[in-house]
Amino acid sequence: MKLRLSIFLFLCFVHPSYSQKSVKDSAIAFTMLGASFQYQKPGGDMADRFGDNFNAGGFLNYKFANNWLIGLDGNFLFADKVKEDGILDSIATNQGFIIGESGEYAKVYLYERGFQFTLKAGKLFNLFGPNKNSGLLVTAGAGLLQHKIKIDVDKDDVPELSKEYKKGYDRMSNGLALTENISYLYCGNKRLLNFMIGIECTQAFTQNRRSYNFDQRAADTKKRVDLLYGIRVGWFFPLYRHAVNSFYYN
Repeated sequence: MKLRLSIFLFLCFVHPSYSQKSVKDSAIAFTMLGASFQYQKPGGDMADRFGDNFNAGGFLNYKFANNWLIGLDGNFLFADKVKEDGILDSIATNQGFIIGESGEYAKVYLYERGFQFTLKAGKLFNLFGPNKNSGLLVTAGAGLLQHKIKIDVDKDDVPELSKEYKKGYDRMSNGLALTENISYLYCGNKRLLNFMIGIECTQAFTQNRRSYNFDQRAADTKKRVDLLYGIRVGWFFPLYRHAVNSFYYN
């Protein structure tokens, strides 16, 4: 009788409970592996050299359960518009043409090319969104920005623009870059729909890294401030474990 009473009282005061954390109902820690695309307008000294450009690449972020975030971005810059188009005047005719080894006018094209790497940190503010892992994301970071003028020669028949000689005209520059970003981050309750869209600004302190510019017949030692302003969109795949049910008594 005492044993049966003890079991009855135990069952009255002890009941099963389940604890569960998921992206849908809790702020959780997880990794974001994604890709982004950006349209950028140059400012500062960079606007004297290039027009608007595109920026594409990938990122790897880690969001903590308290909604702080750290990450690494890697992006490739490219555009067709180069404003500094007089760099080849010293090897061109009076009419602006460059003559190749065949004696014919060579087709020479100038492009903008570059890349940017950024280590960043920031905070997610859960002001709105489908869950506690979505909201306004504010980040800041530092890294390296490099850009140059890519010189393409049709048929490669201009000796003055061989691979090594191009370095005397391409204005390759790089330096420390600071980047700030404000985005809306959407992390879906399921893994497929996850994106971000926002505004990004970069301030880079660059300098020409070539020892000599052939067209200027001198080294370029000017320190520059290159600015970029862009609208960035991205998609990411979240890497997290499925919520696990734990069974216990209280």
